Amino acid sequence: MSAAVLTDALGPRARRRVVVATVGSAVLLALFVAVGLRRFAAEGQLEGDLYTVFLDPDVARLLANGLLVTLRLALLAMALAIALGTVLALGRIARSPVVRFGVGIYVQFFRAMPVLLLIIFSRFGLPQFGLRFSNFTYITFALVAYNSAVLAEIFRAGILSLDRGQTEAAYAIGLRYWQAMRIVILPQAARRMIPAIVSQLVTLLKDTSLGYIISFRELLRIGQTIGETLDAQLQALLLVALIYVLINLVLSRIAARLERRQRARYRADPIEVRGGPEDLVVT
Repeated sequence: MSAAVLTDALGPRARRRVVVATVGSAVLLALFVAVGLRRFAAEGQLEGDLYTVFLDPDVARLLANGLLVTLRLALLAMALAIALGTVLALGRIARSPVVRFGVGIYVQFFRAMPVLLLIIFSRFGLPQFGLRFSNFTYITFALVAYNSAVLAEIFRAGILSLDRGQTEAAYAIGLRYWQAMRIVILPQAARRMIPAIVSQLVTLLKDTSLGYIISFRELLRIGQTIGETLDAQLQALLLVALIYVLINLVLSRIAARLERRQRARYRADPIEVRGGPEDLVVT
């Protein structure tokens, strides 16, 4: 199956314009970096002592603990979001209009809500109803609520991307609706969904840093505290940013590699996530 062509191939003049724009952007970016480094040097922010202090075992241990908390939060939230997202996806393609309508409201509502607002509501709204938990639980609730809605659309798109003949073949051998879903449809759709799930994990991992708003001691919050204590806030934030970039770069490479493998092996196009009341029902 060949990939769809979204734009016409660039001509010689257009290619020259792209090259000129790329070179110009690179030069402009290099200029900004040079100006920034010059300003840092003028303010004494490039002194070696401001960076070597993070090699201290106690400081490194605090950062490692923050990283472990961040990873634990991200993995737990992702696991719960995948489980809930699977259920929601099945509800989105259910035969009952009432179920589709109710699940659709949940999905559209939480997809539209900013994660930061969900965290604030979880921390300060839920206790008003007598639901008092740790900050870790509040953030997990917010991340699961948002990402389960996003993953529900990813899973639904993966299911609907399968050829209709798969469902018809399952019915032909005597399987019922849920048996066909469990035995035939979901296993095949899962292979297509893996790259999109890993990509969503990248987003979820970055969203864990929003826990600073309720003083949750994850990687970013600990980095801020260390920077304030050592009077090296800029250096601490740069180090934290580098850690996030490295982790997300690895996850992005994994997602890209999985997508290439599944497209080459199963000749499957990338999943396109769409939303709206016009969605069809798998029959």
